[in-house]
Amino acid sequence: MSAHSSAAPSPHAGPPAPAAPRSGTVAVLGATGCVGRQVCVAFERAGRKVLGIARNRGDHPPGDAFTAFDVAGGDPAELAGLLTAAGVDTVVNATGGWVLTEEAMHESHVLLVERLLGATALMAVRPRVVQLGTIHEYGFADEGVSIDESFVPHPVTPYARTKHAGSAAVLAATAAGEADGVVLRPVNLCGPHTPEASFLGALMARIAAADPGEGLELTLADARRDYLDVRDLAAAVLAAAHAPVSGRVINLGRGEAVPMREIVALVVAASGFPADAVRERTAEVRSKGGNWTRADISLAGELLDWRPRIGLRDSLRDMWATGPGRHP
Repeated sequence: MSAHSSAAPSPHAGPPAPAAPRSGTVAVLGATGCVGRQVCVAFERAGRKVLGIARNRGDHPPGDAFTAFDVAGGDPAELAGLLTAAGVDTVVNATGGWVLTEEAMHESHVLLVERLLGATALMAVRPRVVQLGTIHEYGFADEGVSIDESFVPHPVTPYARTKHAGSAAVLAATAAGEADGVVLRPVNLCGPHTPEASFLGALMARIAAADPGEGLELTLADARRDYLDVRDLAAAVLAAAHAPVSGRVINLGRGEAVPMREIVALVVAASGFPADAVRERTAEVRSKGGNWTRADISLAGELLDWRPRIGLRDSLRDMWATGPGRHP
């Protein structure tokens, strides 16, 4: 993927911006996950009341208010009543992830969004919806390319296809005047509470279980990735909830394609594992994201007055400190 398409809708088009700032309750779907937890913190620190929503409370319930509700499997009318009763005027969809089956991804990334939009359409005052998509919705990028919002999505994997379907649903509802939505497409994430299902989470688990005396063998691809700290993502979500933009797609990242060997070295250093006890092997790229990602984040700066603030070294150090069996 390296070319723009003149037939693609402009990312700068969209319905009128929201007329007034919002100050009601913020509902965060997927509030117990890596992203949702940080989003809750960002809004609470900004003085907004937060209602965390997830299927289960989990080990780390966010904030003071939490409701267990299965959005994908629930009744939209019931969800609408829940949001209305809580005074919700902003909904952040931070659900989903690299789940195992395409059927499960469809439920988490598509059906859930459809049920959410069905619920907000029933509310007397429709809330603003901030949908978290992914940079992978664009498909694979050629080396050296910065992915901006005018690229035509060509999702390749089941994860990317289902995430794109959810994003498209929010944009279509907004264009039709049935919702007030904005879509954020972040790159790969790092930082506190990174899940073990991710590459970095799995790497941390391997390092934690390794014996320095025996050493650790890691297979690394010759790839470069753009990684963003989850707290910087949460700051962008906060900005998107308040910014006068609607019906837009906004890419998020650090705007840097960092060699995976450098990222792995930073994780090893954060762990305290002896660097000379790590043996590296090279393999072909098998990642779901291809061998190159770098986001063009200029639109995020223009529309959200946002830029990443947390460096990779600090992010990966905090990621290690909050890993399983370490500090909460």
